[in-house]
This record gives sequence, structure tokens and C-alpha cells, in this order.
Amino acid sequence: MSWEENVRRAVPYTPGEQPGSADIIKLNTNENPYPPAPSVTEAINKIAPKEYSLYPDPEISVLRESLAGYFGLQKEQVFVGVGSDDVLALCFLTFFNGGKPILFPDITYSFYDVWAELFRIPYEVRPLRADFSIDPADYEGDWGGIIFPNPNAPTGVLETPETVEHIIRANRQAVVIVDEAYIDFGGVSVLPFLEKYDNLLIVRTFSKSRSMAGMRIGFALGSEKLISYLSDVKFSFNSYTMNLPALRAGVASIEAEDYFRKTLAKIVATREWTKKELEKLGFTFPDSKSNFIFATHKSIPAQELFAVLKDAGIYVRYFRKPRIDNYLRISIGTEKEMHALIDFLKNYISCQ
Repeated sequence: MSWEENVRRAVPYTPGEQPGSADIIKLNTNENPYPPAPSVTEAINKIAPKEYSLYPDPEISVLRESLAGYFGLQKEQVFVGVGSDDVLALCFLTFFNGGKPILFPDITYSFYDVWAELFRIPYEVRPLRADFSIDPADYEGDWGGIIFPNPNAPTGVLETPETVEHIIRANRQAVVIVDEAYIDFGGVSVLPFLEKYDNLLIVRTFSKSRSMAGMRIGFALGSEKLISYLSDVKFSFNSYTMNLPALRAGVASIEAEDYFRKTLAKIVATREWTKKELEKLGFTFPDSKSNFIFATHKSIPAQELFAVLKDAGIYVRYFRKPRIDNYLRISIGTEKEMHALIDFLKNYISCQ
């Protein structure tokens, strides 16, 4: 018998390419093109050397209290983890254990099926409509749990609060997780539903709208009971998950509301300009409420555009998957970066 027979096999999630060159335009991982608020760096710089030799607060109290105050909740309704991927993985491990299959869309964040396979959770998918929206009737039934992003990734489509509430009401016997990683870019959060539904968990991140992907801060908002169960699983793995700089930086970011809003406004304005320019070039796409656009061209295959853009030092995301293999996901960069993208596409398309 080989030791390999006892190894748990997994097909890992494939993140967007991380090129090492500083000369490229990186529009493939939905990162925020602007730095975090200056107060974030100041908070990190103020950490005394002695503090680095001490364990951080395992309760993450200061950041949980800051988030609770920001969202009008109690600290006991907030869970913080090392990026939203960490939070979501713990959610799968904590809440999807009933033996019944969980459910998520066929076009969605591609980590969901990876976690389901890793933790041996049965799952099914339901196809999005032709316009990439969810049919809430597909989510009625006796499921072991529901999860979906809103706005969706990679499509950028935002579901209405009415659609989300229909799904929550139809699944009171299970935990419904709404992944709001991109909600700040123009979406309507279902945060008010936490008062009505104790089976709702909302997951968010500092990586996108708060320009802090490098700090790895994610969090969940829900009923005290849900957060308590999630915390129990977290403490069964590691008591000290958040490092000290991340805790201080997270609080500083929450307090920098004016900077946060101004940065969001710049990204949204650039996104809307880019939509108009792409339409002029023959692209179509669902109306994005995220910091990316999911676009297909009327005559040039997405794989071809992906390759020529990469050769030109412009990285976008291409998914070789059913139903979306003729689309490119284009993250919103700075105005200068998006102008460079459009100028390249104009020149390339005019020569076809």
C-alpha cells in the first residue's frame, strides 16, 4: 500500500495570472487600482516594535467593533477572517454538513465547487438565464445550503433584493450565504434582511472596494447564532488568524469614509466610460455593478483578444468554460489604463 492512497486529492482554484513585470496593465484580478487611504499606512507605521513580538487579539475585537458600528450591528454579529476566501471556506465547513446537496449557479465564483469537492459536500448547480440572471424558482426545494455572489462573479450582474429575499424565504431550513464582495460598486445590499432572517449570512471583503487585497481581510455579517458557530470552527483551527498590521489597517480603512467614497466614485465613473467605449467597438455585456466588465465581441473570439492583449502587455481574464468561453472579464483600472486598453482595441479591431 502506498502512502499516496491516503492523500486527499483536490483540483485547486486557479487565480488570475500574476505577472512579475511592472510594465504591464493588470486588469485580470479585480484589484482596486488605487491605494488605500493614507491613514491605513499611518496606522501600520505607528505599530511599536514590541507589539510585533506579541500575539494579536484572537477575538479581533477592535476590528469587529469597528465593523459592527459601521453597519449598525452588534459585535457578536461580525466574524473576521483572512480574506473572504478564508471566511467562505470556513462557512462551507461549518454550515454545509447536513448531507443534502448545496446549490449555487452554474456560472459563479469558481472557488465554490472547489470547496465543495475538498470538504466532500454534495452540490448541484442551476443554470443562469440567458441574461445571466438567477431564476429564484430554481432555488426552491429542500437544499442543504445556498450560496451565490451578488453582484455575480464573473458576470457582474446584480440581483434585486426581491430575488434574494425569495431565495432566503424558500430556504429557511438552510443557511443562505450571499457573497457581496462587489456590492460597494453600485449594488443594493441585503443587509437589512439580517433583522428578518436568522439563516442569512453576508460575506464581504476589504480586497476590492477598500484597496486592501494585500492585507487579506474578509468578514461575515449574520445572526449571533450563526457567527457563534462560525467562530467555534475557526477557533478549532487557529486562534490567531489575523495579524496585527491587518487589524490596525482595517480599522483605519473603516474610519476613512470620505476617501472610500471618492475612490469608489472614480472607479464607477471609469467603468461607465469604458462601457460606452466598448459598445462603440462592437462589444456587448451584461450591465455590470461591479469593478469589472464581462464582455464579448460580435465577431472576434474572446480567446484571440485575450492572446493579443497579453502580447501587448494588457492582462484580462479568460475562462475556458461552457457558456462563457467567448467572454473576457476586464477589471476596471485607472483612467489611464482603461484609455490604453480602448486605444489598443480600436487599433486592433480596425485592422480586422
